[in-house]
Amino acid sequence: MAHKKKRIKSSTRSQLRSKVAGIVAMFLLCLVVVFPGNANQGIDWINNNANIGIPRLPEAGFNLGLDLQGGAHLVYQANTAGLKDSERADSVEGVRDVIERRVRGGLGVAEPLVQTTRVGDDYRIIVELPGVADVSQAISMIGETPVLEFKEANDVPARDLTTEERKELDDFNGIAGKKINEALVKLKNGADFGALATEYSEDERSKVNEGNLGFINANLFPEIYTWADSHAVDEYTTEPLTSFTGLNLVKKISERDGAKQVQASHLLICYRGSNGCDEPLYSKREAKERMEKIKAEAVPENFIEYIKEYTTEPGGAEREGDLGWFGEGQMVKEFEEVVFAMENNTISDIVETEYGYHLILKIDERIQKEYEVARILVNTKKETDILPPTEEWKNTGLSGKQLERAEITENYQTGEIQVSLKFDKEGSDLFADITGRNVGQPVAIFLDGVPISIPVVNEAIMSGSAVISGSFDLNEAKLLSRRLNSGALPVPIDLISQQKVDATLGADSLEKSFKAGIIGLIFVILFMILYYRLPGLLAVVSLTIYAALVLAIFKLVGVTLTLSGIAGLILSIGIAVDANVLVFERLKEELKEGKSLKTAMEEAFIRAWSSIRDGNITTLISCAFLIWFGAGFIQGFAVTLALGVLVSMFTAFIITRTIMRLVFPWFKEEGNILFLGYKKK
Repeated sequence: MAHKKKRIKSSTRSQLRSKVAGIVAMFLLCLVVVFPGNANQGIDWINNNANIGIPRLPEAGFNLGLDLQGGAHLVYQANTAGLKDSERADSVEGVRDVIERRVRGGLGVAEPLVQTTRVGDDYRIIVELPGVADVSQAISMIGETPVLEFKEANDVPARDLTTEERKELDDFNGIAGKKINEALVKLKNGADFGALATEYSEDERSKVNEGNLGFINANLFPEIYTWADSHAVDEYTTEPLTSFTGLNLVKKISERDGAKQVQASHLLICYRGSNGCDEPLYSKREAKERMEKIKAEAVPENFIEYIKEYTTEPGGAEREGDLGWFGEGQMVKEFEEVVFAMENNTISDIVETEYGYHLILKIDERIQKEYEVARILVNTKKETDILPPTEEWKNTGLSGKQLERAEITENYQTGEIQVSLKFDKEGSDLFADITGRNVGQPVAIFLDGVPISIPVVNEAIMSGSAVISGSFDLNEAKLLSRRLNSGALPVPIDLISQQKVDATLGADSLEKSFKAGIIGLIFVILFMILYYRLPGLLAVVSLTIYAALVLAIFKLVGVTLTLSGIAGLILSIGIAVDANVLVFERLKEELKEGKSLKTAMEEAFIRAWSSIRDGNITTLISCAFLIWFGAGFIQGFAVTLALGVLVSMFTAFIITRTIMRLVFPWFKEEGNILFLGYKKK
């Protein structure tokens, strides 16, 4: 069977010279990246003699790992005794996240290594901090309690207003006051409220509907709701009503019954395996038996005492099991079905949910009224509208100290992944105040001084529970939940080992590695030139370009060099030479068959490609698994080796081939074949 020959595309001499010029330019650019200090000397000389003003290059060096730069090596052990087996790994990962943020921000370590490991039943966290000289400072910062804070928009100006600024504020608000009073006078004289809203209101969303806001509840427009709750239908305000945004004239249009709310307390006994049971005292059978005994003895009058003695809910005894007022959709389904069907001042039968067994005391229920209102709004200004505060956020007093638990939940109606928060009694009161005064405004959640979520408050939350939502996938929700729980310190850590790595050890190792690499490279160069002659010399040129290119990539990408990483680099140099060896040996085979030098060279590259490709792909696959499953120095070795292999394929088949295409025609084939290291018979 005849084989179809591959068509070899040839380049003109002019094209080859252009390509070689591009290779030389790339090589020089790589040298500038690798040795910016030498480049700056040339820039300084040009600037001094020609007064051009070329900017100097930044002289940042390579990122060096702990073994080359010196630093601190710390090992912590996590105390996971109070956690379920299924929660331990995630909790330790949460601590790892906190430590990594601390060392990157507070210590200024750009390339720290923070990883978790398991030794038997013990979970440990290994921290390597290159360049950190003060180990005690590192230990102090890592060991601090993570700070979780809830903050609201800052409305406190940075300073007192100047006379001019105060006049500007007073003038604006004075005009607003005149405008709203003018509308009020017309309203009292019998003008139509809807027509006045269209003429005077500055609320663009409602003025097109004659000021109608629709039905509102206590969580939406709280100042307007409070007024409507004490006035009859068709009444309107006789004086302007002040709200966060400005001055309002309000008319009550109608009212209706809203959603039912209940007030209740509960006693919870969790068991091993139930959700959120951090310190299980009972098996499921034991918990059921304990709850049956309490049910037989408890009455509404003594129920609080039983809660204080037996509840396993974190913070439940302190707040006497109080759940406050809540509506549908705020509790788990099994709990809601029971409590909404109960009579006031009664105790439920035993209710089982994912959290354990409950007894519920229903205290009261109510129907929250909703009012349809219309308003005329005239905007006013506050001091912060004239002089914004220096800090965007201000503290609210609510922090991780009042957070009991953060968990991943799912909206049963939409299937959306959410993160739920549960506060203790103090936190519930604070959270209710914060959300009540920030309806429609953002409340930021900070961890270690960095905002991790900035949700907008849709309504005041009185139950002590909140939900953070916003297009989370499961992994993002897990990360946020883990960080929130880390802010509450669910896993204490103990320092079990500390070691200061002297930088002179790294410098000595680096010097020896450098010498070994240079000696090995010299022997490789001698072998290539003596054995392969001209092709070997061209391979050395290509190898020099390879070294400059791969080092420039390491610097630009930000690869952290360790001793193992340098070993990967040196190994990749050997792989780069190996690609040239395969090509040159194939070149000899093609020449033995009597082919011309040009044809033999092209065929050598084509036929050697499959072997080089397959060998390098297997190496890259190995590197991928080392990066995926390895840690620390193993990953460093794999990263440098993989980058080196990819660059070696480029230099062997693009750079070496281009140079050979340009240089080989300079030599005669007949009688001068010795320059190839092979003599025709």
